[in-house]
Amino acid sequence: MTTDPLVLFTPSGKRGHFPVGTPVLTAARQLGVDLDSVCGGRGICSKCQITPSYGEFPKHGVTVAEAALSEWNKVEQRYDDIRGLTKGRRLGCQALVQGDIVIDVPPESQVHRQVVRKRAEVRDITMNPSTRLYYVDVEHPDMHKPSGDLERLIEALETQWDLQDVKADLHILQSMQPVLRKGDWKVTVAVHLGDEIHPPTIMHIWPGFYDGSIYGLAIDLGSTTIAAHLCDLQTGDVVASSGIMNPQIRFGEDLMSRVSYSMMNKGGDQEMTQAVREGMNTLFAQVADEAEIDKALIVDAVFVCNPVMHHLFLGIDPFELGQAPFALTSSGALSLYAKELDLEIHPTARVYILPCIAGHVGADAAAVALSEAPDKSKDLMLVVDVGTNAEILLGNTNKVLACSSPTGPAFEGAQISSGQRAAPGAIERIEIDPQTKEPRFKVIGSDIWSNEDGFADAIATTGVTGICGSGIIEAIAEMRLAGLLDASGLIGSAEQTGTSRCIADGRTNSYVIWDGSEEGGPNITVTNPDIRAIQMAKAALYSGARLLMDKFGVDTVDKVILAGAFGAHISAKHAMVLGMIPDCPLEKVTSAGNAAGTGARIALLNTKARTEIEDTVRRIEKIETAVESRFQEHFVNASAIPNSTEPFPILNSIVSLPDVNFNTGGGDQPGGRKRRRRRE
Repeated sequence: MTTDPLVLFTPSGKRGHFPVGTPVLTAARQLGVDLDSVCGGRGICSKCQITPSYGEFPKHGVTVAEAALSEWNKVEQRYDDIRGLTKGRRLGCQALVQGDIVIDVPPESQVHRQVVRKRAEVRDITMNPSTRLYYVDVEHPDMHKPSGDLERLIEALETQWDLQDVKADLHILQSMQPVLRKGDWKVTVAVHLGDEIHPPTIMHIWPGFYDGSIYGLAIDLGSTTIAAHLCDLQTGDVVASSGIMNPQIRFGEDLMSRVSYSMMNKGGDQEMTQAVREGMNTLFAQVADEAEIDKALIVDAVFVCNPVMHHLFLGIDPFELGQAPFALTSSGALSLYAKELDLEIHPTARVYILPCIAGHVGADAAAVALSEAPDKSKDLMLVVDVGTNAEILLGNTNKVLACSSPTGPAFEGAQISSGQRAAPGAIERIEIDPQTKEPRFKVIGSDIWSNEDGFADAIATTGVTGICGSGIIEAIAEMRLAGLLDASGLIGSAEQTGTSRCIADGRTNSYVIWDGSEEGGPNITVTNPDIRAIQMAKAALYSGARLLMDKFGVDTVDKVILAGAFGAHISAKHAMVLGMIPDCPLEKVTSAGNAAGTGARIALLNTKARTEIEDTVRRIEKIETAVESRFQEHFVNASAIPNSTEPFPILNSIVSLPDVNFNTGGGDQPGGRKRRRRRE
């Protein structure tokens, strides 16, 4: 067994052992990690910036000591003196491996930038924002009627707009008098209309008639990605959208890994809180730049997130969420000031956080319920928000049930040998000819199939770099349809399948999708461990849905809605072939896109919707999968592709699944292995 240090990169999840003294940049290149560099490792370009993480990482089975990298050197100091390095960053070309290390590659250090596919969905939303503009004519000061300028401004708001008991914060007092005089006592005022906690408050003041706008943010704070939509609070238009990878990924790809990190490392929860808040401020600067507005005009924000992210964002230790009974610090909606959360927008901007449903079913699920409204549906609707932690809702006008299911990061391309996040060059669509067993595919950034003329030119700048979540779903489903994969998840040998693309890989086999050796790129393969990772993820997803169906007393659903950025790119047919979702007519399986983000926008632009979702959440029945015995039973059955017990009659009427079995019983043979009793 090698004694060389383990180097693990996030967010890609790629890892390998390297001799002491290996530059981090060299390790990244050998593993195919997307780490930029243009200066040849001389410490000039700064493109290879990395963030090392220290402490205990139970998920990865590694403890990172403070001396895991070589000491800060003169080249890094020189660069820091001239241009400045973000605190905690190192240069990958200068930092040398000394021990086991976990290294995060930030987005700006990646050649192929992540495509955060959480766009704003088109939706008619009733406008009733929390902050509005009011033009008023303020009475001039009079020595015979002594009163302050603020008092006369508040009186004008009351008499001209019937706004009662308006307050103002110190920053308004500090800037108000010159504005009033510049506008000749005619001013435009932005007033937050208040809520159960806060009184109506003056947020901003402009001289004369202000013909601009004010803005709000709808933020979907996910465990893998953070997406923000900047909305005009007068028109409801989305004026800018952007997304980044959640910087907490370096502490753990899934939620329980982050809870473990906070348990095992003193102050770990504070580290993660600081990381996510800094990431959000970077994101807010991006959307403000895109819209070409001043961040100080962002006066309102709505957040949706899962319970662990909820606690870490608020600076609350998530310890109790890591053990039964999974108690939340607070499940109700929260109304806070942005400055309390270190958010760099308007100094007194408000932040509204939707209520959580249960310890493992968060405000993101509440936002999905607000967006898709299963409680208003006559049909029995299954809503699945597919992500690292899947939120599942099942309901109609009679009742709504909810649960979460820990699918893990495999659907995002992590834990997959050739997997990567969605970025230019990643395979996202694939078809396999059932006769020839030959694949063809599309990559992000090109609309040309790999077997069509012009493909080489189309990918000249990106190459074929890996396979993303939607790509691996389609690849495994197509392999099952083409007879390359049996129901248990075993890939056949070249002899068994009749194609040389199935190659021996240890005691099992792999399927080669793309041979990149001639182009100097990586080989893209699907391995049996890849399939096992997807089997575990899809089994968790299906089991959660099936458990809710049991509780509802049904064996079928009328419609399935796939929500989430990833859900928007899943093929319904391939998802059903895998057994990710229950059997259902394909035309009844639709995508809602980023439903959680849509719910956040609804709550941002219509404050009445906030009361609505708070009432709805109180009526939703929560099911905790961790304590339901049938969940494990469903999980075992759902590990098969598509399922070992469920008949899937609708699917079988659409496709024909080959009846193949590649378990030869000879564990030493490339084509088979002994069947294990316990799934990992």
